[in-house]
Amino acid sequence: MLAKSSGIEAAYRSKFGESARLFERGLSVFPNGVTHDARYLQPFPVYVKEAAGSRKTTVEGESLIDYWVGHGALILGHGHPDVVTAVQRQMARGTHFSACHELEIEWGERVQRLVPSAERVRFTSSGTEATLMALRIARLVTERTKVIKFIGHFHGWHDLLVPAAYAPYTIDDWSMPGVTPGVISDLVAIPPNDLQAVEQAFREQQPACCILEPTGGHWGLVPIQEEFLRGLRDLCSKYGVILIFDEVISGFRVAPGGAQAHYGVKPDMTTLAKILAGGLPGGAVCGRAELLDAIAFGNRHGKKMKHPGTFNGNPLSAAAGCAALDALADGIAGSRAIEAARQLRGRLNDLFAQKSTPWVAYGEFSMIHILPEYHGPRPTDDGFIPHAGKYEQLDNEQSAALKHAFRTALITNGVDWFGWSGMTSAVHSDSDIDETVTAFGRTIDQLVSDGLV
Repeated sequence: MLAKSSGIEAAYRSKFGESARLFERGLSVFPNGVTHDARYLQPFPVYVKEAAGSRKTTVEGESLIDYWVGHGALILGHGHPDVVTAVQRQMARGTHFSACHELEIEWGERVQRLVPSAERVRFTSSGTEATLMALRIARLVTERTKVIKFIGHFHGWHDLLVPAAYAPYTIDDWSMPGVTPGVISDLVAIPPNDLQAVEQAFREQQPACCILEPTGGHWGLVPIQEEFLRGLRDLCSKYGVILIFDEVISGFRVAPGGAQAHYGVKPDMTTLAKILAGGLPGGAVCGRAELLDAIAFGNRHGKKMKHPGTFNGNPLSAAAGCAALDALADGIAGSRAIEAARQLRGRLNDLFAQKSTPWVAYGEFSMIHILPEYHGPRPTDDGFIPHAGKYEQLDNEQSAALKHAFRTALITNGVDWFGWSGMTSAVHSDSDIDETVTAFGRTIDQLVSDGLV
C-alpha cells in the first residue's frame, strides 16, 4: 500500500470518501472487496453510480473520463441511444423465453455479414465460455488433445488457457494454483511472432488447434506482426491445425469484421464477446460450418459436443447486440475511436518528452499502452513499437507501488485508466483528449513529488 503520508494518497482519500466507506462494506462480502481482479486498487477503488458517453460519475459526484469503456465492450460509449432504446423495448417484451426467438437469428445474421469466418454461429454468455467451446470443438473434430497458445495472450480464465497469460509465463501447477498438472500437460505456450517456433511445435506436438489474440497479447501490449498472421495461417493449413482467432476485444473494434477483416487472414474459428452484445453479457463462437457442426445433433462427426447455457442468445443481449452491430457496420464509429487513440498516443509522447519522463505510449487501432521505465529511442511515428516488440520487455511486471500510485493520481485528476493501458470509444472528444493530457501531466508531477518517478 502507498504510504499514508504520500500526497497522492491523501488527495485520493480526501476526494473519494464515500467510495472508501462502500469499500469497507464490500470487504465483508467479496474477497478483497471487489468482483474482478482488475478493479482491485489500493487504498480502495472508486465506486461509480452512472455513466454517459465517454464519462463516468462516482458516488461522490466526480466526473471521470473513462478509458476502460466497459472492459472494451463500449466502443460506442456509455448509453448509446440506439442500444438503450433497443434494450428498453425488449425489457418490456421479455428477457428470457426459454425458447428460440427471432432476435437471436437477427443477431447471428449480423455476425455472419460482418465477420469473414462466420459460416455458422453459436452464442455463449461470455468470452471465457467462447474460448472454452472453441477448444472443445477443435479436439472433438481433430481427435487430438494438445493446444498451442502464445505467451502473454489472454483467452479467459478457464483452466486450459489461463496459464502463461501473465508474467513470469511459466506453465506449472505452482504458477497457476488450482489448475491440475493433467490439464496443464495438454497446453504448449510458445513465444509470439516466431514462425519457426510455431512450426517446431506443430511437428512435435501435433496439436488440435492454435489460438491467439490477432492484435497481440493483452490487446496489443505485444503487437502481432501482419506477416506472422499470414505465415501462421499457412502453417495451420499445412499441418491440419485449427486456427482460432480470439477476437473478444478486437472483434468490431479493429474493423467492423474484426482483425481478420483488416488483415485479410481468415481463421477456422473466431471467438467473440464484449462489443458483440452491446455492453450486455454475451459471447459467441463462429467459424467453418463443418466445425460448428460438432454442436449439432446427428452431425457428420458421429459425436456431439454438449452445449447448454441458460443465457445463450438471450433476447436482451440480442437486442443490444443487434443495435450495436448496426451502429458499427459502416466503420465510421470505429474509425473515430481509432483516430482518438492515435491523437492521444502522440500527445502523451510529446508530454513525456517535455517532462523528461522515462515513459512511452504506443499501440494500434483504438488501444493505448503506457510503458514506464523506458529508456530507448523515442517514437518518430504512430507505428513505433518499443523494444522491437520483444515480449520479455513489453509484457512484464511493473512496480506495484508505482502502478497503484499512478492509477489513484490519475483518478484524482479526472481520468480512469485501465492499469497501464486504455481504450478509446467513438465518443472520446478533442476536449476529452486535452483534459486527459493535462491529467497525465499533473499525475507525473505528483509521482515525482512523492519520489516514485
